[in-house]
Amino acid sequence: LHDALPISIEALSSPSMFSAGLTTGNGTGVTGIARLGDIFLDARVRAETGSASFAATKADAYDRLESTIAEPGDLGVSDALQKFWAGWEDVGNNPGSGAFREVLLKNATALTQRISAGHAAVATQWGQTRTELTAAVVEVNSSAEMVAGLNQSIRGVLVSGGSANELIDQRNLLITGLSALVGATALERPDGTVDVLVGGNALVRGDKASSLELNANSLVMGNDVTVSWKGGAVLGATAGTVVGMVNVLATDAKAGVLTGVAKSYDVLALNLIDKVNTQHGTAYTEAGAPGGDFFAPAPTTAGSSAAATLAVKITVIADIAVGKSPTSGALDGSMGDDMAQLAKATGGLDAQWTAFVADIGVRSRSATQSAAITEATRSNAEELQMSNASVDVDEEAVNMLTYQRAYEGAARVLTAIDAMLDTLINRTGLVGR
Repeated sequence: LHDALPISIEALSSPSMFSAGLTTGNGTGVTGIARLGDIFLDARVRAETGSASFAATKADAYDRLESTIAEPGDLGVSDALQKFWAGWEDVGNNPGSGAFREVLLKNATALTQRISAGHAAVATQWGQTRTELTAAVVEVNSSAEMVAGLNQSIRGVLVSGGSANELIDQRNLLITGLSALVGATALERPDGTVDVLVGGNALVRGDKASSLELNANSLVMGNDVTVSWKGGAVLGATAGTVVGMVNVLATDAKAGVLTGVAKSYDVLALNLIDKVNTQHGTAYTEAGAPGGDFFAPAPTTAGSSAAATLAVKITVIADIAVGKSPTSGALDGSMGDDMAQLAKATGGLDAQWTAFVADIGVRSRSATQSAAITEATRSNAEELQMSNASVDVDEEAVNMLTYQRAYEGAARVLTAIDAMLDTLINRTGLVGR
């Protein structure tokens, strides 16, 4: 807000022998308007805004991930794994039943679909975040241009002796927005302009603005995603929404959130293919033929995803192998029970998935708590800034109450004086009444 600087205007009187003395004054006049702001409080708000935006971006990414993992619940991978192992146990107990074999194939297909759907959801989230990052970079460049334009206008107004308070307010809002996006800081200059710095480099200097860009190879999940100065080095920012998105989209080698989860899905799919195919390959069908691959082998091309292409290779129930030897007979289902025991193996698929879900839950909880703490700090800094520059409603209410009580007190004094004069004038000296 802005505060007026008033001065009292004296009464007009002519310096002559017929002067009437002091008379009523002519009120007050405004000599100028000053901004109610503090550069240190503004700097603190910008710093806390960048940190809060970074934490909120990561917390939002984990929140989206948890909604797609759907654990615990009957739509998660854990439930599909349990039904898959139960299907093998049922076939092992009833090797001659075609119905149990059909159920096993359906459970296996459901498991592959859930793993593939989980990986696809991560890929979709990666693409959406990449699109949001592009929009955020465009917003940074646009805001920087606007700040540079306001710097030029403010400098011109101040040189001509005018008041640029409204323009300064607009510029401060834009700089705070840049703090939320890229953790920008501001450095005020004597001519009224402000330099906006990101990672120690000038995004805006005077009436000139630099721009940011995304690397061209960051269109596919797994590729490195970086934001850099246009035609220059990588952006050195450490706070803000843009930095948070880059962190979420980073490669697994750089501890990227989404690529790490996608890799976990791939590892689960590879282990499922390896363990089940190995076990199935040692068993025999009802006809005495050796069991082949139960799941289709994982692709070997670079950049391919085992989770995305996971599928059941067997399509005929007679090809399901649960016999221990070629001569054990059609009713031998002992290998089916061995397959079901993979669920209880130390470090097996179930344990792997449980550890993955628990890890995501812990990291999500941590990110949520961090976002709540940084937002509380940002809110506190903003309250301090506003309390310094805004009207305090409580203070104004107290002042109004003070003036009201003073008026009431003065009115009581006048009432007492009026009663006293009435007694003196109308009652003093009267005899015989």
